[in-house]
Amino acid sequence: MANIPNDLQYTEEHEYVRKGKDGTAEIQGELGDVVYIELPKIGTKFGKHDVFGTIEAVKAVSELFAPIAGEVVAINERLDKEPALVNTEPYGAGWMIRIKPSNAAEIDALMKSDAYKKHIGQ
Repeated sequence: MANIPNDLQYTEEHEYVRKGKDGTAEIQGELGDVVYIELPKIGTKFGKHDVFGTIEAVKAVSELFAPIAGEVVAINERLDKEPALVNTEPYGAGWMIRIKPSNAAEIDALMKSDAYKKHIGQ
């Protein structure tokens, strides 16, 4: 069984969100062996389901979709030089962006870990 932390909220598209104590949220996604990530600039605002970047894996390039609306307040600059952190430390150093949610209730509307496990057949 894959590690599915209980403290995260999940989307059907395999993005996940961690609530921060300061009211922000970290967003992360999943896609094979990552070789490149393009992330937005700090201050960028986006709506729920808007594209906020792209991720390139060995066999595919995919868009990254925002699971919640908000404003980017930080990006993980380590991913410029170490994009594989998305795979090796997905629930820690591999976070992608931190946002200030427009509506914090959107986080609570995402799937809890048990529902996500069922969604992926675990």
